Order: sequence, then C-alpha cells, then structure tokens
Amino acid sequence: MPTALPLLIFAGSTRQQSLNRRLARASATIARDAGASVTLLELSDFDIPLYHADLPSTPADVIRLKEVLWQHPAWIICSPEYNGSYTALLKNTIDWASCPVPAHADWQDGIKPLRGKVVGLLSASPGAMGGRRSQSHLASLLINLECWLAPKAFALGQANSAFDAQGALVQQTDRDRVRAVVNQVLWAAGRLHADRIGAAP
Repeated sequence: MPTALPLLIFAGSTRQQSLNRRLARASATIARDAGASVTLLELSDFDIPLYHADLPSTPADVIRLKEVLWQHPAWIICSPEYNGSYTALLKNTIDWASCPVPAHADWQDGIKPLRGKVVGLLSASPGAMGGRRSQSHLASLLINLECWLAPKAFALGQANSAFDAQGALVQQTDRDRVRAVVNQVLWAAGRLHADRIGAAP
C-alpha cells in the first residue's frame, strides 16, 4: 500500500461532540497505524464566511484552505447527515474551495484544489443508516468537481455507542471497514499521483 502521499482527513462539522469529528480522529489514528502521512484538518480553524461572490476580496483563510486541499492528493471526508443530506458547513467549504480568484496567479482556476483528488467517504450517525444519504448527495457534488471517489465507503450506524473513552472505535469490524476505505484511497491516489510520491505536503 502506498504511504508516501499525504492524506487529508476532515469532518463536515465543528460541533464539540460531533460523532463525525470523532470518526475523523479515529480514522486518522487508523491511517497513521497503517503507515500513512496524515493531516487531520479542523474546519473550525478557518475563518470563512458564508459564500458570497460579491465580496470585495477573497478571505485569506479561503486561500489557506485552497492550499491545504491542493497539497493533499488523497482525502477522507466524514460527512454528517442533516435532513437527509450533507451539512451547510461542508457545502460552504467546498463552494469557497472551488471559487476562482481572478487576481491570484495560483487560484484563477477555481477547481484546481479539488481536481483529481481521490476521496473516500465516511459518515457517522446515531441512526441505523449511519448517514449514508449524506454520502450519496456529497458524491454527486465531488464528481462534478472532478474528484475521483473510492468505490468503498463506510457509514457508521448507532455511532453514539461506537467509540470508547479514548475516542477509538470499539468494534474491530468498524475499524476494519475504515481501514479498507483508507487503503483504497491511498492505493488509487498512489497510481493517479505517482509523480508526487515522496513529496512533502
């Protein structure tokens, strides 16, 4: 399994007790144990307003977000499910990430930070379906932005009882399913981005 390409993991939530933030942290541990080079991103670290194309300038944290996304050829997104779809936070993040910046030499191409990324989808929910509907909606958006989606995905149901006190997944079967998504994302990214193997993020 290729491990030299940097892997970005983030959740579409900023809630302190978010199940998907827990899943992102648990996934980062699983990926690191597998030998991956992992960046665990918190969207709360970025001061990004609601998307508005008429703002006089692009916020500095949007540029920072674009840079982080572009630097990582492989992603794992942990998507909460609100009203049967992904969150407004995640949509706002992707809208800003794909917004062209005409005066910026690096980011005039709006989808440069997303094009060609290999993305694995995870989700967690207290319900039995585990947030699977959010994944199906998010998949359409990412494909439209020229991302490659890993065929494997995992929706963690009954997630309120799925983590131990240290934040690890309790069940070995759940850990194995996360690991399978991570492995597939890294395998595919290693082939699509072979020219970047060994490059630092």
